[in-house]
Amino acid sequence: MEMKPGRVAEHFAAHQRVIDESVAQLAAAAEEVARVLVRALGGGRKVIAFGNGGSAAQASHFVGELLGRFSATRQPFPAIALASDAGTVTCIANDFGYDVLFERQVRALAEPGDVAFGFTTSGRSENVRRGLAEARRRGALTVAVVGQAGLVGGAADHVLAVPSDRTAHVQEVHLMLLHVWCSYIDEALGQVET
Repeated sequence: MEMKPGRVAEHFAAHQRVIDESVAQLAAAAEEVARVLVRALGGGRKVIAFGNGGSAAQASHFVGELLGRFSATRQPFPAIALASDAGTVTCIANDFGYDVLFERQVRALAEPGDVAFGFTTSGRSENVRRGLAEARRRGALTVAVVGQAGLVGGAADHVLAVPSDRTAHVQEVHLMLLHVWCSYIDEALGQVET
């Protein structure tokens, strides 16, 4: 089997270009989301995160960092990933349809002052759009973490659109964003547990 040489360097170089463009376009918005998170978690509110496929994994990763640890062992922060419970996901999808998967959970869980994160690489996931819309109706602050298309047909308080249409690069930057948010949270709110 013939493999093209240089693919690693090519991927990393393309990734670096997306990172550079993301810093230029998203730094101010990402810092504002960090402030929103610190205010919300410092005030006893929670994070609700959701997405499909790789974006569900990003949402779960973010919640794991908040409930577990990121840079140091510290107190846990309240957070929930809406695609992580197979029983709930299959119940809602089977009984009500996949489009309402996150909307229905958000209706039960979101409260004013919470922060809802919808991850969608394409920006076109109907269930993510509906989950964010329901979160806004319930008084939560909403963050759409998307690719260059933006949040197509939807709205959020904060939209972070990675300037790329390549799924791998978009998701790589999404991971970097959630890590930098955790860094801000740890610095502002983290109390080292002994």
